[in-house]
Amino acid sequence: MNNPPNHISFIMDGNGRWATARGLPRLAGHKAGVESLNKLVEELVKLQVPYASFYAFSTENWGRSAEEVSGLMALLEVYFTHELARLKAHNIRLRFLGDHTATSPLPQKVREIIQRADAETASNTGTVLLIAINYGGHDELLRATQRLADAGTKITTETLTAALDTAGIPNPDLLIRTSGEQRLSGFMPWQLAYTELYFTPTLWPDFTPAALHEALEWFTTRQRRFGKA
Repeated sequence: MNNPPNHISFIMDGNGRWATARGLPRLAGHKAGVESLNKLVEELVKLQVPYASFYAFSTENWGRSAEEVSGLMALLEVYFTHELARLKAHNIRLRFLGDHTATSPLPQKVREIIQRADAETASNTGTVLLIAINYGGHDELLRATQRLADAGTKITTETLTAALDTAGIPNPDLLIRTSGEQRLSGFMPWQLAYTELYFTPTLWPDFTPAALHEALEWFTTRQRRFGKA
């Protein structure tokens, strides 16, 4: 694709269903989802997509079983520990969306790895990967407005946009959600106002670079008017 979208967002859905359909524990689906993520990131780098965001763990996901949550936290820890060198080699800049403060439910090790990954890729100039961990759209808006209120700053479109986790990042042009669900599930409600939404029944572990190109071809057929026509 000659002119890919400037920013592509992904809701990586269907890992658990993929595993259940194969008689595997749900965590096996999440591990397969990581493999799919790696392939997609490599393709995004090849396509020179400037920004890509991934919904990895929502504030609502804490309501899942303790076993699945602990397994997901361990998987996040392993991923960013083992994959950081490869991401750095691809000149990828990592940024993280969500609440990662000491008062959040995130384990300390995960918070430390997030801080390390952010710091060690801060000077990279390639594709910017935004990973949403302990992220909820309502929570993001509440945190942003609270910061503005505490600072005595007038809340406007501009000041709120600058206070969000995505400050300085252009809004997504294309959102891809796998598994057939057709909702945002709290992902970037402010930023996705005029984003093109692409829903596919393919489960995330089966979403390949070829499937990405199908979504990109669909995107080229869209006429983006932003409410002006």
